[in-house]
This record gives sequence, C-alpha cells and structure tokens, in this order.
Amino acid sequence: MKALLLSTLLVFSLNTKAEDKKIYTQEEFDKALDAAIEKKMKRIGRGKLVEFSQELLKKEQDLEQREKALKNQQNQIAVNQKELEGRIQEFKKYQTNFLSCLDKKDSDESKRVIHMVDVVSNMRPQTAADLLSQQDPSISIKILGELDPVKVSKIFNMMDKEISARLQKQYMTMKK
Repeated sequence: MKALLLSTLLVFSLNTKAEDKKIYTQEEFDKALDAAIEKKMKRIGRGKLVEFSQELLKKEQDLEQREKALKNQQNQIAVNQKELEGRIQEFKKYQTNFLSCLDKKDSDESKRVIHMVDVVSNMRPQTAADLLSQQDPSISIKILGELDPVKVSKIFNMMDKEISARLQKQYMTMKK
C-alpha cells in the first residue's frame, strides 16, 4: 500500500519543476508523504479514502515497530541462550573436577586401607586389637574385612568386650 502511495506521489511530483527537489529525513519524508497524499485525495474528493489511507499507514508503522521489538527480543533470547550454554559448560567442568576429587579421595583411602591391612596382618593379635579399637569403626571394619578370618577372630577376642561387640555387629552387616 505504501509503495502504491509512493508511486502516486512520484507521478505527481514529476509534474513539478526539477528545482523543487529536496533531501528529506525519513520522518520528514513520511510527514510530507502524508500531507501530499491527503492533499491529492482531497483534490480528488474522496475524504473517506484519505482516512482509510492514513489508517493503513498507521497500521504499517505499528507493524514495523512490533517487528523491531520482536527482533530485539529474539536477539536478547540468543544472548541469554549463549550465556546459559556458557554457564552449563562451566558447571560441567566444576562437576568433573569435583567428581575427580571424590574418586581420588576414594582411591587414596583404598590405598591406605590396603596398606593398613598389610601392617595389621603382620602384627600380633593383641597389638592389632589395641590399634583397631582406637581407629574409626568404619576404617577398622574395612581393615578387618580384608584380613584372614582366623586372624580376625583372634583380634576380636583380644579387644574390650563392648568395642568387640560393636565392631562384630558392623562386621556382620558389612559381610552381607
């Protein structure tokens, strides 16, 4: 519609002298276009067409503004999506580092338990009982779980009865 109006305006403006040509900004051009269309339409005598064309031009301008707003929203969404992807990558790196630390801790603990199993297996039962009675119960159970059952029974017999009973209960639940 705007193109039709522009072509009509150009045809009418070609009839004017070449000296009347001016350089307009977009806003000035739109205003001049509106004025020229209104003038020509009134000259033709169709006032309702003037109102109709003005409504069409306003609707076209509204559509252009909405398109600009939509493009801005799409650009913002793209920026937010890139930022989110960056955060996800950063989180994955952090998660990988954290999991590797946990794996390292578990492997180090496993190495220490294996070392303690070697040490305790070469001790006399009374010394081993004293040592394991002082340890954290979970570590003591892990060490006892790796020892020979005959050695384990001797160690339990040498421990204080309360400590021995508590450790035996945990030892039995671990074995299941």
